[in-house]
Amino acid sequence: MKHEPLAHRLRPKTLDEVVGQRHLVAPEAWFARMVREGRVVSCIFWGPPGTGKTTLARIMSEAAGLPMAALSAVSAGKKEVQAVIERAKAEGRPWVLFLDEIHRFNKAQQDVLLPYVEEGTIVLVGATTENPSFALNDALLSRCRVVVLKPLSAQDVEVVIRRGVKFLQQEAPSFDLEDEAVRWLAEMAQGDARYALNGLEALFAADPHRRWTKEEAARQWMQRAPRYDRAGEMHYDLISALHKSVRDSDPDAALYWLARMLEAGEDPLYIARRLIRMSTEDIGLADPEALQVALAAHRMYEILGSPEGEQGLFIAAVYLALAPKSNAVYRAETAARALARETAAAEVPLHLRNAPTPLMRKLGYGRGYR
Repeated sequence: MKHEPLAHRLRPKTLDEVVGQRHLVAPEAWFARMVREGRVVSCIFWGPPGTGKTTLARIMSEAAGLPMAALSAVSAGKKEVQAVIERAKAEGRPWVLFLDEIHRFNKAQQDVLLPYVEEGTIVLVGATTENPSFALNDALLSRCRVVVLKPLSAQDVEVVIRRGVKFLQQEAPSFDLEDEAVRWLAEMAQGDARYALNGLEALFAADPHRRWTKEEAARQWMQRAPRYDRAGEMHYDLISALHKSVRDSDPDAALYWLARMLEAGEDPLYIARRLIRMSTEDIGLADPEALQVALAAHRMYEILGSPEGEQGLFIAAVYLALAPKSNAVYRAETAARALARETAAAEVPLHLRNAPTPLMRKLGYGRGYR
């Protein structure tokens, strides 16, 4: 139907129509064999947006001849999940429960699924953009197969775009994109087929009778905003990149990764706290001033806020990257803590004990201390 998004109208119905994900849809792949045999397993589709998670879930469900209920963990809760479970019980056959953004379910909500997945009342197919090992209960994760979906290549996205152009030309034969415009839109999509089709649909809505050039398309369609989730894997990857750049004394890289985090919407105070940690963990006594610079950056942001206060973070990142490095205190702390745990029952030697009373002094507390 015309009112449906183009990405929905062009959703593949069979594995042969799926673009990309050859490790899953090639004839010899385990997933393709499972679909051919009409089997289903509870699984977690993990991958970036627009890579085919929903599509593969639907194909798997239809091949097995099972009904599928699609819910979003953003808006659904225990009540909606329970309704699917009750319907499956009433019909006496399993239902495929497709739960988009399953990482949005808290631990208690995830626990509700466990017994029904285990007994086969539902076949759970979760979709997530976040690392399942961080986002899901171990118990639920152990009952599901994790299926990794990869970002589509630019060439794959070009195939999707050209398929979309051909589809839209049924309605407006003069609509087209020049090759450079197709390549540009594919690059802008960053491996996200749905984003590319949304962009194509926006161009069609703007002028369905034009042959769009790259320049015209660029003016019409805004640049893609970066994807970022402060609790997700990218959050940890970026702070790791910043920390390692400082540790490797690479100020240019430190500036870049800091800018990436801020542009993506990271909390500047979180970054400031991590810079303080770097100043003690990686520099320590090699340059005691590093800690003061990091503390000052934190205080500067507290006073000024964004965007002016962010300059202090850049100053601190460069200073820490250029400072001499020593993790001697950090290593010594680690060793001291390990020894303390091993000898937690050891008594304090008498000469080191406090001796506030005559009796304690008589018993030898503090004797011999110089």
